[in-house]
Amino acid sequence: QKSFFFSAAYVMLIFGTQHFMKERRGYKLRAPLTLWSLGLALFSAIGSHRTWKHMASIASSMGFKQSVCDQSFYVYHVSKFWAYLFAMSKVLELGDTVFIVLRKQKLIFLHWYHHIATLIYAWYAYKEMVPGGGWFTVMNFSVHTFMYSYYSVRAAGFRVPRYIAMTITVSQILQMLIALIVNVLLVFWMEDKVCPVTWSNISISFLMYFSYLVLFCNFFFKAYL
Repeated sequence: QKSFFFSAAYVMLIFGTQHFMKERRGYKLRAPLTLWSLGLALFSAIGSHRTWKHMASIASSMGFKQSVCDQSFYVYHVSKFWAYLFAMSKVLELGDTVFIVLRKQKLIFLHWYHHIATLIYAWYAYKEMVPGGGWFTVMNFSVHTFMYSYYSVRAAGFRVPRYIAMTITVSQILQMLIALIVNVLLVFWMEDKVCPVTWSNISISFLMYFSYLVLFCNFFFKAYL
């Protein structure tokens, strides 16, 4: 319920601020944006290291299937801590849009829809201990490490080759494809006692990641092709 409250407040804030800025000049905010992006890049890098360590341990000792179905990601003290921080960080990441609005940059549907849906799903997955959530988390941490590093370099005023931006978008598309594959595997494995997943878990996750896949592919086509 709180995730929906945060999402509603977020929508009112960003579009209210966008209306407020309509007749005003945009702020540069180069230094704050650089520090903001760098902070999220470092957070994502540490989170990626800590969660990959757990997932790799489960996959190597018990197999890939168990790493997808196992709920120890939400129980083991280190991974549980980072799963919790991951869910909380989705509220913090809403601040990305504030910078876009205050700097009067183009705010696309993909951006704010992605932030809202990810926040709601991350909180839902943590509460329900959704199987597959461990892989969703490590992939997101990993992609965000490079994405926010790229943002921080750009915000600092450095020119970055176009292919790096393309590579980051491709990595986001691959993340969505892998997440969809995990959901398909969960459908086949849901009858097993070791995979306590429900149809509601799979349906919500599949719809979200499929919508992301369509939107990111559309973005890639328009931005680079």
